[in-house]
Amino acid sequence: MSASAQQLRTDLLKIIGENPGGHQDAKVRASFASKLQAYSKADGADASDVIFAIGKSVFGVELDSPTPAKKATDDLPIVDFDYMKQFMKQVFLSYGVSPDRAETCSDVLIEADKRGIDSHGLGRLKPIYCDRMDNGILWPDRPIDIVTESETTALVDGNLGLGLYIGPHCMQMAIDKAKKYGVGFVACRNSTHYGIAGYYATMATEQGCIGLTGTNARPSIAPTFGVEPMLGTNPLVFGIPTSDEYPFVIDCATSVNQRGKIEKYAREGVETPRGAVIDDKGIERTDTEGILRDMVLGKCALTPMGGAGDKMGGYKGYGWATTVELLCIALQSGPWGEDICGLDRATGKPKPMPLGHFFLAIDIEKICPVDTFKKNTGEFLAALRASKKAPTGPGRIWTAGEPENDARTERTGQGGMKVNVPLQKNMQALRDNRPGLKEKYGKLPFE
Repeated sequence: MSASAQQLRTDLLKIIGENPGGHQDAKVRASFASKLQAYSKADGADASDVIFAIGKSVFGVELDSPTPAKKATDDLPIVDFDYMKQFMKQVFLSYGVSPDRAETCSDVLIEADKRGIDSHGLGRLKPIYCDRMDNGILWPDRPIDIVTESETTALVDGNLGLGLYIGPHCMQMAIDKAKKYGVGFVACRNSTHYGIAGYYATMATEQGCIGLTGTNARPSIAPTFGVEPMLGTNPLVFGIPTSDEYPFVIDCATSVNQRGKIEKYAREGVETPRGAVIDDKGIERTDTEGILRDMVLGKCALTPMGGAGDKMGGYKGYGWATTVELLCIALQSGPWGEDICGLDRATGKPKPMPLGHFFLAIDIEKICPVDTFKKNTGEFLAALRASKKAPTGPGRIWTAGEPENDARTERTGQGGMKVNVPLQKNMQALRDNRPGLKEKYGKLPFE
């Protein structure tokens, strides 16, 4: 947005703030109309800006909003979800993953893309899973062993197989125990990156349970008042059934941002927002490519939710990240810190990252009728969405799970997912180098 457009928008907000009854004053309405007209013609004015809606509904000023600027993603090819899932499944099969597990792995990844979580779908296929299998630090089809088990609990060993099939196996164990005994809890050791944690919480909601899961990850977050990466991005994820067409699923890292999002910034060629990353000198960084390089070297760290220091409550995110880490290492006697960084600092060579997870399921029917539970949650969430909106906001309040449902609806309507150039190249590289794929995919949809 240009400086002139920004100033006009600031002036409009000032008029709104200083004149709560301004719509009844002809002079105020005229001033607002004049500035809104100028703003609509200013360079960089946002066509979706709520200012235009306020102008129409409150001040009675109706005019054509600016033509939306063409987005960089507008011309990207759209690939059907079923095609993309099948492509990813064939890639996993080419590594020797069994057919049922390949199906599960591809389902976890495509679900991320359906939900609009681009950092954890196709974008993860090559760099996280295929490259690590190529480097011998992740194995395609290892057994899942039960170390200890009771009626309601279990400790599972994934033997450094794909977390994409280990995770669903463990969550289903927890759900099965909950269905029989009311509660099921499964801890897992020696797993690997398991994709979007919300997938597992949703498994629970789809079977009438409350779901909770978390995982540790290579050290990325610095403790409050620290600069050394000590904690993973460690999501703490809840899934709660509702009467809406989608469950309440809060799936987010305990950091301001996570590495996958920064990798997405790199693919898009944009800067990382200030406040998300701090380096070993205490400087907040925005240079995306440099951040990714220095994170590998241990010279940069993500900040916990709330940011660096304690002024915005960074200690809260730090505390939650620590909670997840403890639940991923204490029950499992699992490694942490440098032992799961994925890189031998002395040689620079990749090394395995044995991660820990935990999965909890609570069967709602053991406590109250599930329809009653859904009605209660649905009514409260609807009240949140219907509550008073900020006049300077987008005019809508979301609840967790709703943005992902919006993305699913939009992407299904457009016929699938947009595939940017870096991901196109990843698909081509996999097609050209994995056995049997060139025969199946001689020409990809964007070629």
